[in-house]
Amino acid sequence: MIHLKPVDSHNLWALMRLRVAPEQEDFVARNIESIAEAYVTDHDGKVALPFGIYADEIPVGFVMFGYGELDEDDPAIAAGNYCIWRFMIAAEHQGKGYAKEALQAALDYLRTKPCGDGAYCWLSYEPENTAARTLYHRFGFEENGEQSGDEIVAVRKL
Repeated sequence: MIHLKPVDSHNLWALMRLRVAPEQEDFVARNIESIAEAYVTDHDGKVALPFGIYADEIPVGFVMFGYGELDEDDPAIAAGNYCIWRFMIAAEHQGKGYAKEALQAALDYLRTKPCGDGAYCWLSYEPENTAARTLYHRFGFEENGEQSGDEIVAVRKL
């Protein structure tokens, strides 16, 4: 069963070692970079919530959430809403349905409104990342015409 665990001293190194397939490396930051970015974001008084994605007790992926505006590239939808800032399933665990289960677990978590009220969840992805686009569309995310840097923004109601 897929579930989320906050990043802590017990799982930090295992999560930092997880990697996507080589052909996906241009689509998502490495987990070590995301965890460092979470630390700096929190230090700056903003919200970053990094989690490991687990199949039972085996780490299979990583997800990081944000809340509100995080930087100058954020789309207008970011204000007062949640984002799935990072999302990855390790190469050796892909093709097992974990991405669908993990995305559902992520949305279920955000519906608990851990940082306060927020009506929407947004995310962004590279235009060439058709696998991500397909997955996100299955879960009701729709492009809203905004961009975050060079990435397409998609939004869904929580």
